[in-house]
Amino acid sequence: MLYFAYGSNLNHFQMKRRCKDSVYLKKINLKNFRLTFRSKYRAADIEHKKNSIVPGALFEISKSDEKKLDVYEDFPILYKKYFFYYYGKEVMTYTMVKKSPFRFPTERYLNIVKRGYKDCDLDFKYLKFALFKK
Repeated sequence: MLYFAYGSNLNHFQMKRRCKDSVYLKKINLKNFRLTFRSKYRAADIEHKKNSIVPGALFEISKSDEKKLDVYEDFPILYKKYFFYYYGKEVMTYTMVKKSPFRFPTERYLNIVKRGYKDCDLDFKYLKFALFKK
């Protein structure tokens, strides 16, 4: 199955540790969404926003990888699954159930996300925008 990562799972080392079968395919943009951070965990989330984009990574994952992600993402309590199509193929990602107010991420978490942006060669301007533009 195809999985879209946009937060800490962009980090190749973390993703491989979490999902041993995962294969990074390429970077893609999710249109009409924007990146934010929220909840008591101060974790990444996406929300609908016209004419915005969320850069991320497309991974091929196995069924057992998906089960591990479900546990990690606290599905269906904290995150629910969101499906979209990319060139006719179904892609799964996670989005938070409760859209609580913005919370600045912890330094540790943010460093994992930044490493992921580097790993996937994503444009840091979108991450900066999410952190400093309310």
